[in-house]
Amino acid sequence: MLNISQKKELIDRLASELSESEITIIVDYKGLDVLKMTDLRAQLRNEGVFIEVVKNTLLERASEGTDAALMKEFFKGPNALVLSKSDPVAPAKILAGFAKDNEQLEIKAGALNGKLLTPEEIKHLAKMPSKEELLGKFVFGLNQVPTSLVQVLSGVPRAFVNVLSAIKDQKEAA
Repeated sequence: MLNISQKKELIDRLASELSESEITIIVDYKGLDVLKMTDLRAQLRNEGVFIEVVKNTLLERASEGTDAALMKEFFKGPNALVLSKSDPVAPAKILAGFAKDNEQLEIKAGALNGKLLTPEEIKHLAKMPSKEELLGKFVFGLNQVPTSLVQVLSGVPRAFVNVLSAIKDQKEAA
């Protein structure tokens, strides 16, 4: 049991983490045994995602002024708070995959950029490429532009040299 000062510290810490997070997801973990919950925590932690079981009243107070406040109607029953400060796709992928194998885990809602996400929208988000994949494709695309430009520009002098060589050969033959 937490005393009042510990509750205030917890609310302040949660409020800070909620305000810094890119995505916040509420899940119902009822029915998951300790082993499965530990496995879920490990998967999330490996991707830099934070998960915590929090009392709904404390979560409601901590969420004030953050995107998580959009989910207040879902702060009922046993909830776990999942949030990521960097990649909104990673927690969605992990939770969607875990929920597919463990029906006890229920994705209730999420909040991203001031928008309330339904479980279906979170599952669609899970199908998107991760931030690293998108950055890799972007860098690859940036690299292709100069390479193509150099190839096009080098084609003009090459063609000019070929024309001069053909004229030279023609004059030597005559």
